[in-house]
Order: sequence, then structure tokens, then C-alpha cells
Amino acid sequence: MARKKKNVGAYPTGRILFSLTLALLLIGACGLLAVQSKRLVTQVRESNEVRAFLDNDLDSTSRLALADKIAQEPFVLADKATSVRYVSKEAAAKEFIAETKEDFTRFLNDNPLHASYRIRLRETYFAEDKLKEVKAALEKMDGVFEVVYPENMVDNINRNITKIYAVMAGFALVLLIIIIVLMNNTIRLALYSQRLLIRSMQLVGATNGFITKPFLVRGLTQGLVAGLIAATVLCIGWYAALFSLPELTVLTDPLQLLMLAGGLIVLGMLIGLLSTFQAVNRYLGLTLNELY
Repeated sequence: MARKKKNVGAYPTGRILFSLTLALLLIGACGLLAVQSKRLVTQVRESNEVRAFLDNDLDSTSRLALADKIAQEPFVLADKATSVRYVSKEAAAKEFIAETKEDFTRFLNDNPLHASYRIRLRETYFAEDKLKEVKAALEKMDGVFEVVYPENMVDNINRNITKIYAVMAGFALVLLIIIIVLMNNTIRLALYSQRLLIRSMQLVGATNGFITKPFLVRGLTQGLVAGLIAATVLCIGWYAALFSLPELTVLTDPLQLLMLAGGLIVLGMLIGLLSTFQAVNRYLGLTLNELY
């Protein structure tokens, strides 16, 4: 069977589309990792609780009024049902015994622990200076005996998160530069087959703008198609992962995923357009001897 002959000067559209789609998929995977990492960090920060221990002589009416007052503070998460949680003296004793494996009730006739409210804060207040402000505000309220929070853990978490973000940002930047350079070279090599066509158009009097326009439209279209394919594959892959691991649902933000998909499409169009523009301009300025 005879092999199909390639047309002289044929433009490798399929190869460019495949390469650009893979590059955008890799960028999208890094972006998805960054987005979900941000959601995970938010979950970690908002899962930590400030403990407001209550006066022992606080009656139930005053206690409920105090809960409503705490829930209205700007540093508390919006959902009162999960953000302000009451723990009685008895429940606190059971927690203490379970954690320390020591039953103090065997040698004490009374429960020395205080009832408390476990308060979840907004992520923006997960910092040492902000937590001190929260502690001071809560301790001014009537019925609050003492407020405590995990000081060392807050500093360690924030320090480690900063390091992780720095490493991820550096890796993503290097990866983006490498991919842009590789795609630029790929499109330049693809346009190498069109160099004589460009020269022929120049010889018949075509202006640079007239010559460049169809190439730019093709580069823009290829970037658009590659971006759409990459965004679709990325979204399908993520929701397939959610189907297998429903626990990941808490990390899912449809709006951020949609913005990431849109960013991939725009980035694909920019890469296709700018790389094509640069390559065409390069061949427009070459002499006949340089073209050969």
C-alpha cells in the first residue's frame, strides 16, 4: 500500500495542537494543585478553635445570651451552629481523661474543669497579633473566665505554609517559563515550512500586515482549541477524582475551578498568538539567502 505523501509546506496543525494542549494541561494541573492547596490551608486554619472557658456560676440563660453575643463578633465564622460549640464540664472531663489516660475523678471529689465555648475563627484572624485581639475581646465579655488558643501551633502552621507557598510559586514560575519557551520554539519550527510562502507573498507586493493576519488567526484559533480541550480534560479529571474520593468535596470551589479553566483558555490564546507573531516577524525580515 502506497504511503500518503505530505504536501510541501504543509503546516503541522495537529502536532502543534497536541503539544500546546499537553503544555496547558501541565500548567492547569499545577494551578489546580495550588487552588486546592489554598482551600486545604483555609480548612486547616478554620478548623482550629479558640476556647473561651466560662464562669462556673453562669446560668443557662446567660450562657445562651453569651453564645449569641460571641456569634455576632466579626472574627467568628458565619455559621453559628458549627462556629460556636458548647462543651459542658462533664464533656470536658471525658475529653481530658481520653487524651491523658488519667482519671482525676478517682482522687478528686469535684470536677475542677470549666464549661467552655469552642470558637472557630475566620481565616484572616489566624495570626498571632489577631488572636491576641480576639482573646482580649472575648475576655471582656461577662461570663468568660479565660480564653486560650494554641499559640505555638499557630506560628508553626503559618511559617510552614509560607515556605510551601514559596516553593510552589517558584516551581510554577520555572515551569511556565520552560513551557512558553518550548511552545515558542515549536511554533517557530512549524512556521519554518511556511517561510517560502511568506517570501512569495512579499514578492507579489503583499504588506506585512496582510501576510501576518492569517497566521495570527490560525495561532489564536489553535490556542483557543487547545485551551478548551485542556480545560475540559482538567475539569473531567477533577470530578472523576471527586467521584472516587468524595472527601475531596470540601476542597472544591466551582468558581475557582471555572476561573482556572478560563485562565487556561486565555493563556493558550496568548501563547498561540504571541509565538506566531514572533515567528512570522522573524521570517518577514530574512533575506532570500537566509531563508535557504
